[in-house]
Amino acid sequence: MLWPQAITTRVKTGHDRELVHSYPYRSACPSQVWNDLVAGVGENLYLCGYTNYFFFTQLPSFSETLRRKAEAGCKVRFLLGDPDGEVTRQRERIEDVALTVSTRIRITLENLARLDSPEGLEVRYSAPEDAVNHVSLSVFRFDDEALVTPHLARLVGHDSPLLHLRRRGDGGMFGRFADHAEELWGNGVPVA
Repeated sequence: MLWPQAITTRVKTGHDRELVHSYPYRSACPSQVWNDLVAGVGENLYLCGYTNYFFFTQLPSFSETLRRKAEAGCKVRFLLGDPDGEVTRQRERIEDVALTVSTRIRITLENLARLDSPEGLEVRYSAPEDAVNHVSLSVFRFDDEALVTPHLARLVGHDSPLLHLRRRGDGGMFGRFADHAEELWGNGVPVA
């Protein structure tokens, strides 16, 4: 027997190899993980969170990093919820916090507007029919890695769990979440 049972039960062998780490709260993920993923992305930075505002408040020089990435040929995409949409209003009633969902979206829009639309940067709102699917699951993609937050009931994003995934082939969790985010993007509405 090449691998004793004690080893095979502790070694990742299937699609679970894609799970790099899990965190009980998004806020428990070290800021260095976020910084390293953003710094290391070269081709595809896709932020499919409903508000995405925390990137601008928690990552140093995030706006300048976005500009550099886009100018270097990286595809930078933001999918946001519509700040005036019905799902946004419903989510605000559910969360019942001072920093409302629409305010968080507008913080992101304001920061993106300051970038003056460099080539390679795209921003869309999720389609009204997809908004309920978008608000319940955030997928932040950095080339072949992703941070995924399934939002729990009445909790805000930073209080929901987070999975750090790395693509290891086709048909795994990374691909399933990436496909979900791409479908939302494909149906998205350009921000005017």
